[in-house]
Amino acid sequence: MLLSRDLLLAIGNSIIECPSGFRSRYFETLSYQEILIEYMKNGSQWISAPKPRLLDSSYNHSRSEQSILNNYEPIFDAANVLRAGKDIFYLVSDSGNELGGQWLQSNLGSNYNVHLCRNIYSSVHIDTTLCFLKPGLALINPKVNQEYLPEPLKKWKLLICPKMVEVNYSDIRPIASVWLGMNILMLSPELAVVDKHQLPLIKLLEKQGIEVMPILLRHGRTLGGGGHCITLDKRRKG
Repeated sequence: MLLSRDLLLAIGNSIIECPSGFRSRYFETLSYQEILIEYMKNGSQWISAPKPRLLDSSYNHSRSEQSILNNYEPIFDAANVLRAGKDIFYLVSDSGNELGGQWLQSNLGSNYNVHLCRNIYSSVHIDTTLCFLKPGLALINPKVNQEYLPEPLKKWKLLICPKMVEVNYSDIRPIASVWLGMNILMLSPELAVVDKHQLPLIKLLEKQGIEVMPILLRHGRTLGGGGHCITLDKRRKG
């Protein structure tokens, strides 16, 4: 299953191919090359991060640290990143190390501020950790250690995500955790695309004046992708 938001990061006028730590995804962005060439011809900046070697030494096999990734070479997925204007929030996790955040800041330059989210949640991608609903309002996984949130986010109103309704349509062990239910897609500050089974979450959003468009992705957990994962907005306002 190709998940466009996982390895392609759209920031401003740039599209960045990201250096994933998953060996199985080493050549995945080749599937999008015709699209990337088209965007480049139409004025977009196409950047590819250095391909990591992904040696055994890149991984922390003891799991004595929070992340399974060592800090030998820049490694991160695009899905480790959330954007809020000129602020870029980068989750240090099992799919993104500190060097990856440093590489991102060095290439974005002074136009953007990359905020490293350290020790807030031991997981993979940020879209089951935080979800920006509208300026100043975010949905947050209840397991997140809010003490370690970057300073800009401490000024936001944070909605604690309710317990997820567990749904699984396959006997295959799911790739994604039950928290895939908070992997929602904001079409606008007033409209959210949400898994139709997550009724407690839908009610929470509606109390905030956000209209909900319910969808059904039967095999989201089996294949490891929700509504946010399978989409990639390339043109944005704000």
